[in-house]
Amino acid sequence: MPRARVYVTLKKSVFDPQGHTIHDALRSMGYDGVTDVRQGKFFEVDLSGVAPEQARDTAEEIARKVLANPVIESYRVEVEP
Repeated sequence: MPRARVYVTLKKSVFDPQGHTIHDALRSMGYDGVTDVRQGKFFEVDLSGVAPEQARDTAEEIARKVLANPVIESYRVEVEP
């Protein structure tokens, strides 16, 4: 059964208040080398009954239609057989 991993993050043009807060906290803790933090979401989707060659297309469609808001978020899909 193929498994898709979908990573959803805010587009670079969208302000990320959670990432900004984490960045500030890390800097105050002495992690001066951290230059930016962006928060996101991670999904694992098991694709039972989907042929391995169709898995990427199915996962991309799920990400585009359900998991990500295309106005403010981008996504990346990885599929393992």
